[in-house]
Amino acid sequence: MPSLRVMLKKVKLELAQKEKLREDFQEKMRKTTSLSKQAILLSHQKRLKEANEQLKNAKELIRLLEEEAKTYPSIIYGGMFTAALQEYAEANIFVKLIEESRFLTPQEVGVPPMDYVLGLADVVGECRRVVLDALREGNVEKGEKFLEIMDEIYIELMALDEVYMLVPGLRRKCDVARRVIEATRGDITLEVRRKALEDYLRHFKSDTEKVKTQNGSSE
Repeated sequence: MPSLRVMLKKVKLELAQKEKLREDFQEKMRKTTSLSKQAILLSHQKRLKEANEQLKNAKELIRLLEEEAKTYPSIIYGGMFTAALQEYAEANIFVKLIEESRFLTPQEVGVPPMDYVLGLADVVGECRRVVLDALREGNVEKGEKFLEIMDEIYIELMALDEVYMLVPGLRRKCDVARRVIEATRGDITLEVRRKALEDYLRHFKSDTEKVKTQNGSSE
């Protein structure tokens, strides 16, 4: 029978190994989150090829994390892993909306339904950024298109009924989404009015100059 010292030495080695695995797991989760955020940023910059490359790298990290979790389930930090999956889901959904104007399914993203739903809710904020960029470019139609997407996400999430109450954090995210949508609708309304006034003044100026020209010619 091994001595107490030998047994504790073995315990020490196992704990050290477990700690190393935990640190590696955390680093992979942080990297996954970072890659997903970069993909979103790149898609805003219309660098979609690079955005998809970042998502590909994030997908591989998630695959490794899931494999490690099967072998060492105790090293999973639920909150941190879930946050990484939500960020990954948000990035995939948003990039595909920019590329093809369609929503990816949870199966296409490859995350659990709960993380998909929470990631989808966060897409509303990224859509607002698209709207504001579009308005700065004078593209009101694009802004209105993405406002419709924001509305659709919010309405469909609210329609989840019982599930809506069963997903932790979804209510708060929907409350935030509602405020973001209201602010965005206000921005678009102001821009439409400003553009209408600008068009009116331009036409008024043009008509005035025509009248002056005609009066000058008649004299």
